Amino acid sequence: MSVIAVLALDGAPGHQLTAPGLAFATAARHHHPVAYEVRVCAGPGFAGTGGPAPFGIEAPWGMEGLDDADTVLLLGHEGFRAAPPPGVVDALLAAAARGARVGAVGTGTFTLAATGLLDGRRAATSRRHTRELARLYPRIEVDPEGAAVADGAFHSAAGVLGGVDLCLHLITLDHGDPVAIETERQLFLHLHAQAQDAGGAAPEDGPGAAEAAYNAVTPPGSSLEPVTRWMEANLHHPLTLDDIAGRARLGVRSLTRRFRAETGLTPLQYLLRTRIQHAQRLLERTDDPVERIAARSGLGTPANLRHHFQRSTGTSPTTYRTAFRALVSGITWPERPEQP
Repeated sequence: MSVIAVLALDGAPGHQLTAPGLAFATAARHHHPVAYEVRVCAGPGFAGTGGPAPFGIEAPWGMEGLDDADTVLLLGHEGFRAAPPPGVVDALLAAAARGARVGAVGTGTFTLAATGLLDGRRAATSRRHTRELARLYPRIEVDPEGAAVADGAFHSAAGVLGGVDLCLHLITLDHGDPVAIETERQLFLHLHAQAQDAGGAAPEDGPGAAEAAYNAVTPPGSSLEPVTRWMEANLHHPLTLDDIAGRARLGVRSLTRRFRAETGLTPLQYLLRTRIQHAQRLLERTDDPVERIAARSGLGTPANLRHHFQRSTGTSPTTYRTAFRALVSGITWPERPEQP
């Protein structure tokens, strides 16, 4: 299990404090091989989050939570222009020395820059602070776009949606594009459903009302990758368990054991989840009618598509398409001036 230590200094924005737990937990919940432990670690002097709606928390970890972490995430905070609090620089240097990844969200890049670890490297910060970072730390090549930037073991980003962009970047490095893409989809649908709930407009069977136990993802380097790629390329055909076993050159029992061990699903469960995921992508990216999507995904009839889609996602294909497109069309990426 990968340990993510989230270092919160005083005045860290609340949305940056909660985003890592939401992102990494979503990845783990929807993908059987994925496992993360997220530690919220209060730095020296931490009293609460910053504006616009500050709140206090009791962090279960202090600086000791960084000692054996695989990844340290440094959040933005109100005092980012000042020297880091006592012990922070030493802890970050120690993490880097033992080979841990170190990431910075928004103005957290200023604190990471104060350690000297970013000298001669590329880095990003919140877009309104890029010129200031470049002026204060001229040895850093500042990315003006603020997208997730990786340079060796050091990762940084503007902090869009509280740092979700950086978390998805790290999930991609750990588990590949399919896991990150599906995690992003589930996060956005969850946020959309929460927004509807807040407005009292969410239907009982709306997006997020039900979740599949696992999504169909083959772990990187898995021996099953050739056969799962073949399955994905042939979804429109009526594949049977014997077909899959023959392609894998395994007996049915051996194939089932391997699928369970490496994906958490039986071969036919994996096939069904892959078909539903393909149907989701078609609903998101095409204007194909439900009849065509049912055929292209291998689910056969519109009734069969609706049945399995409802059981897996908690909503109908039409409602899913409408909700996803409303979400995407409504997404903006503003940065509030009062937040670090």
